[in-house]
Amino acid sequence: MDLSLNPFSSGTRLRDMIRAIRASKTAAEERAVVRRECAAIRAAISDNDQDYRHRNMAKLMFIHMLGYPTHFGQMECLKLIAASGFPEKRIGYLGLTLLLDERQEVLMLVTNSLKQDLNHSNQFIVGLALCALGNICSAEMARDLAPEVERLLQTRDPNTKKKAALCSIRIVRKVPDLAENFMGSAASLLKEKHHGVLISVVQLCTELCKASREALEYLRKHSVEGLVRILRDVSNSSYAPEYDIAGITDPFLHIRVLRLMRTLGQGDADCSEHVNDILAQVATKTESNKNAGNAILYECVETIMGIEATSGLRVLAINILGRFLSNRDNNIRYVALNMLMKAMAVDTLAVQRHRVTILECVKDADVSIRKRALELVYLLVNDTNVKPLTKELVDYLEVSDDDFKEDLTAKICSIVEKFSQDKLWYLDQMFKVLTLTGNFVKDDVWHALIVLISNAPELQGYSVRSLYKALQASGTQESLVRVAVWCIGEYGEMLVNNISMLDVEEPITVTESEAVDALELALKRYSVDVTTRAMCLVALLKLSSRFPQTSKRIQAIVVQNKGNTVLELQQRSIEFNSIIQRHQSIKSSLLERMPVLDEASYLLKRAASSRATVSLTKSAPSAASGGSLKVPNGAVKPPPAPLADLLDLSSDDAPVTTSAPSTAPNDFLQDLLGIGLIDTSTAGGAPSASTDILMDLLSIGSYPVQNGPLATSNISSPGQVTKHAPGTPQVIDLLDGLSPNVNAAYPSITAFQSATLKMTFNFKKQPGKPQETTMHASFTNLTSVTLTNFMFQAAVPKFIQLRLDPASSSTLPASGNGSITQSLSVTNNQHGQKPLAMRIRISYKVNGEERLEQGQISNFPAGL
Repeated sequence: MDLSLNPFSSGTRLRDMIRAIRASKTAAEERAVVRRECAAIRAAISDNDQDYRHRNMAKLMFIHMLGYPTHFGQMECLKLIAASGFPEKRIGYLGLTLLLDERQEVLMLVTNSLKQDLNHSNQFIVGLALCALGNICSAEMARDLAPEVERLLQTRDPNTKKKAALCSIRIVRKVPDLAENFMGSAASLLKEKHHGVLISVVQLCTELCKASREALEYLRKHSVEGLVRILRDVSNSSYAPEYDIAGITDPFLHIRVLRLMRTLGQGDADCSEHVNDILAQVATKTESNKNAGNAILYECVETIMGIEATSGLRVLAINILGRFLSNRDNNIRYVALNMLMKAMAVDTLAVQRHRVTILECVKDADVSIRKRALELVYLLVNDTNVKPLTKELVDYLEVSDDDFKEDLTAKICSIVEKFSQDKLWYLDQMFKVLTLTGNFVKDDVWHALIVLISNAPELQGYSVRSLYKALQASGTQESLVRVAVWCIGEYGEMLVNNISMLDVEEPITVTESEAVDALELALKRYSVDVTTRAMCLVALLKLSSRFPQTSKRIQAIVVQNKGNTVLELQQRSIEFNSIIQRHQSIKSSLLERMPVLDEASYLLKRAASSRATVSLTKSAPSAASGGSLKVPNGAVKPPPAPLADLLDLSSDDAPVTTSAPSTAPNDFLQDLLGIGLIDTSTAGGAPSASTDILMDLLSIGSYPVQNGPLATSNISSPGQVTKHAPGTPQVIDLLDGLSPNVNAAYPSITAFQSATLKMTFNFKKQPGKPQETTMHASFTNLTSVTLTNFMFQAAVPKFIQLRLDPASSSTLPASGNGSITQSLSVTNNQHGQKPLAMRIRISYKVNGEERLEQGQISNFPAGL
């Protein structure tokens, strides 16, 4: 066939095929060209066409680089390698490295050809074999051909030595047991003058040290002097055009030798002593005005920090890093900061000398440098420099970018808490941070601040006055508002009367009305934040007791939230209004200052919570409002009775008792409120006087008391309407219905809670069927990732029958923005004898990954 008539025959030149592929306008045209060319190559392979075998292999390599399959040409590589000529072998070995890898069995067929070529008299063919072996050598080939490679390390030709050293690196990586075969040759080659051989052998020595402890010890004894000589010769050598880069002679060899010195000197004092002098010479003589010189200096510093260097040499290294910090190149400054952080563990005092320069880096325009410098400053802080460093950081806080303020605020707060030498300084710094970046302060930080203020009675007046002034100047910082509101509520009289003035303070004039104005403004400004509004309501309630003349105004402010759509605020408003309006006699006792908070206990809990690592795959016990609570299987403790909870009489260790003691001297209400009460309760008689007062305290209306037990005529069940006699006050209170003699509805419980989700149960019983219970489960996602394929399963003991209705959805929205509901019907065949118990399993997917949580529920309300 005339080849000139078929542009895609096996005789087509490589450049013609490339031109045809590049001329394709669509991917389909390109595939058609490749398909026709591959067909022609297959035909040539079938015909055993030897004239164009090397050309076909070149085409296949180009086609392979385009991503098309070329496995059918692998055997052609072996045939070319077996040829006698250099051009064929060159194409064959190049195709071998591109089309095959060490995992393919075909590679074993080339071992014999490689062995022959490694012993060839032509150094160029030997070089081809070494390059191919260094790229695709497998463990089996390494064991078979290691003797030939070891022999080639001793040849005269420097190019062959260089390639043999690089091939030896591959062999040692594949078979570390062969490292001892190359130790002697590697150490002897360090005497070579050719830089290409030296850099290859130094890298081989580094790999030998990693592969074998025996090789490491051998090279420590036999190669250190050679490395010192190499480094000295390269540092002192005159200008050599073939190795010169920006006036530095062969910086790549510099760096390789320094890295090997670091490996040999790490943990070895004798070896480190031998290299100290040459390291000092390199550190002092290398110019730092070029990037190549900076690279050598950085590697030299790394080596000094990695070996057992003298203290003077370490100071020299840290001073080099200090010079790096003044460089205009951001990359150089960044690596210097990284290295200084490592140097902190070696020589803190030397790093402290560059504190001013490091602080300037905190103000750098590059965000990566700012963050790294801030971390280094945090490590630099100690008891002697905490005040000046904190002042610098706080001053910069005012002008820093919003993106950087969160990290900077967190570090400042951590520094102040860790190194505060006196409470006044601590308070001053925290007040500054709250004023400047209160929106970035984490909750645990301002919680700790409140605990400290509670434990410092001599500074409570100063704190409330400082916070009031800060609130007037900057009322937009959320954490500042919360702490100020809490302090004004607790220590309002100190603010108005300038109590506990310090010498450093200037007296201020604040009227009772102005204190209430501050709280009212905060209540209006933070109309969305429930926590801040709730704290404002509590503070206003306390001021109504401390400032009786403002009581009416405070009541009007509190009543404004009576119809709030947020249940928490609505409940607080109604209860607080009741206390202000109807219970003047006990209000002052009820609204006394909070007792001193246990600072040590809080700090222990906070430290424990900060150390805990929460995983999405592991369930974590729920934390009650009063502290951490350990309950088996992730269940939470049932809520205590409302009365005892309001009076804070419950504890984590003892059950809650809501009934009043029968003897007057031990009556808990007497002890709490200091009111003389007479206990008139008798068995089966009317409730005690203390109970009446408590019920009066917690409700607006009063319960009709008869000769027998407390009447229940004004308690309505869901769906019923209570009828009142004419003239009876029809006031509804969220706290109505609390009485030890009234059977309240079964409370809802948090049946299960982990770091990922929360499950609550509501209960309902049908009249006349005490053994049957309908439960409504509600699942809430606590993470920021949507949970998919959600499925809930439950198992109960044999005496209980369970029926599960389908869930409302299989997708649970993130961050509590929706919930999944599911109904369960339970029949307890041993009702009254055995309580309900249930094991649950919840499965779902997070970003496509299966997750499973399970636990046991045993905290069902009594009577189910």
